[in-house]
Amino acid sequence: MFISEFVEYLLLEKKYSEHTVKAYKADLLTFFDFFKKEYDTGEVSGANYAQIRSWIVTLVNSGVSNRTINRKISSLKTYYKFLLKTGQVDKNPLAKHQALKVAKKLQIPFSAKEVESVLDSLIDDKDFESVRDRLIIELFYATGIRRIELVNLKLSDVDISNKQIKVLGKRNKERYLPLLSSVCDTITQYLDMRSILLGGEEVSFLLLTKKGVKIYETLVYRIINGYFSEASSKVKKSPHILRHSFATHLLNEGANLNAVKELLGHSSLAATQVYTHHSVAQLAKVYKESHPRNKK
Repeated sequence: MFISEFVEYLLLEKKYSEHTVKAYKADLLTFFDFFKKEYDTGEVSGANYAQIRSWIVTLVNSGVSNRTINRKISSLKTYYKFLLKTGQVDKNPLAKHQALKVAKKLQIPFSAKEVESVLDSLIDDKDFESVRDRLIIELFYATGIRRIELVNLKLSDVDISNKQIKVLGKRNKERYLPLLSSVCDTITQYLDMRSILLGGEEVSFLLLTKKGVKIYETLVYRIINGYFSEASSKVKKSPHILRHSFATHLLNEGANLNAVKELLGHSSLAATQVYTHHSVAQLAKVYKESHPRNKK
């Protein structure tokens, strides 16, 4: 089935993260299991589109969302592209497949007032976890960093004197992000408390748990969800919504779309444009309030 070679290809050649590769592998194993049970063979390299479509129908009938199905098919399509590239098959059975239609999910950003409310609630707390949590929130909102990028930040990535951090993004692409003076102040405060916590022990990662080990993604989610549940009534309260808020608020204040694209670490403008609907709504509001004929 060439799955180990495919995993190696994704990690080494495509530079995908371990998290992404793990998801690809899980999707493939789901299909392999279906194919073997349905067609009594494990030779998926010989699968045709009709057989793959029967898997899609099974997923739909099982109540799997179109968004999830599209992700699974994308994984499978990439696998067949790999088999084609390495000469294991002579055609990709998914070459002409059209993705299922999905409703666009409207991501509602936090308001600036909600973010400030959370940060203000932490300003007088001086224990290690509170200072760390404040720094996490400030980094998300001031840089638009991704959750996995934040988790993997190292001490050596922080340059307070030049007010910037180095971020390792998708496909190991580095970018440098500016830091606000207020964020640098919080970093300095955090580093002092971090040093006391470690007591001379050296740990390369910037953000740590109270046990002195690297933080992890689920903890970061719980931190953001916990604080913003107190300040916001919005349905979704996650690190990604803070990143979304960063981009939306910049665009609302007139930031250039290309500049926001670079800050977010997007490879194309199309990925950044999903954040523009809120800035367009803001423009519409200003337009309605300002246009002479509307005032009549």
